[in-house]
Amino acid sequence: MKVVRVLPFICAFTVAGCSGGGNWVKAGADEAASAREYRDCRDLAAAAVSTQADIDQDIAATRSEDRQRAAVVRVQTRTMGEQTRDRVDAIVARCMRGKGFSQPP
Repeated sequence: MKVVRVLPFICAFTVAGCSGGGNWVKAGADEAASAREYRDCRDLAAAAVSTQADIDQDIAATRSEDRQRAAVVRVQTRTMGEQTRDRVDAIVARCMRGKGFSQPP
C-alpha cells in the first residue's frame, strides 16, 4: 500500500532522470558514463527524500476528505511536491559536482 502512495513522487524523480545525463559534462566521460552517474545521483536523491515524501503523502491522504479546505489542501500538496523536487535537484547537483561533473552555461 505504501508503495502505491509513494509512486507519484518516485515517478516525478525518475521522469527527470530518464532524460539521460541531465546535461552534465565531464572531461573524458562519454554519454553513457554521464547517464549512469546521473542515475546513481538520482537514486541517491530519491532515497534521501523518501521519508519526507512518505510523510507528505500521508498528510495529503489524511486531508483529502476535507471538502471545505479542498483548494488549500491542493495548494499545500503541490507545494510539498515542489519542495521535494527542489531538494532532489539540489542533492543531484551536489552529487554530480562531487563526481567532477559540471553543467555548461
